[in-house]
Amino acid sequence: MTLVLASTSRIRRQLLEHAGLAIKVTKPQVDESVLKKRMATLPPEKLALELASAKALSIAPADADEIVIGADQVLAMLGGHLDKPPTIAAARDQLRGLRGKTHRLVSAVACARNAAIAWSHVATAELDMRNFSDAYLDAYLQQVGSEAIRSIGAYQLEGLGAQLFDAVRGDYFTILGLPLLPLLEFLRQAGKLQS
Repeated sequence: MTLVLASTSRIRRQLLEHAGLAIKVTKPQVDESVLKKRMATLPPEKLALELASAKALSIAPADADEIVIGADQVLAMLGGHLDKPPTIAAARDQLRGLRGKTHRLVSAVACARNAAIAWSHVATAELDMRNFSDAYLDAYLQQVGSEAIRSIGAYQLEGLGAQLFDAVRGDYFTILGLPLLPLLEFLRQAGKLQS
């Protein structure tokens, strides 16, 4: 049985490989911006799950011994959600809007087999961003550079982004964008990993 990751996310690939999984990476055949516009009114948990499922199904063959893993993450705050900032200036604005407040990261994973979703899971973490100064924000953005526009929230908790926070409640893997432990349990039950 082949494991396929329907994602171009470097961190998701690393999480799976560091957990000992041999995976093939394939870019999902979905236009996320179109899907997000179409599903903009969905609650964050449903939106993340729909996006993860669409990614997995977009490359899941009808008759193959493959499990295709799709994942997505939504940053939820004040009844809405944020996307990856398109520019450093947008990242600065986004971080100014998040500072001193609590937001949620909703991560979903969906596994497709034989062109159907065989399993899915949604997990949420809460993050309290500290009330940092504009001077710190500018120094942070200068240090991280284009990495700020590669993730929702304009930070990577596994790096310098950790300094943006006072407190985090929830699973670390969920914060990184992949509820890894439930996924590993599903793969054990599916016979892909040893019990």
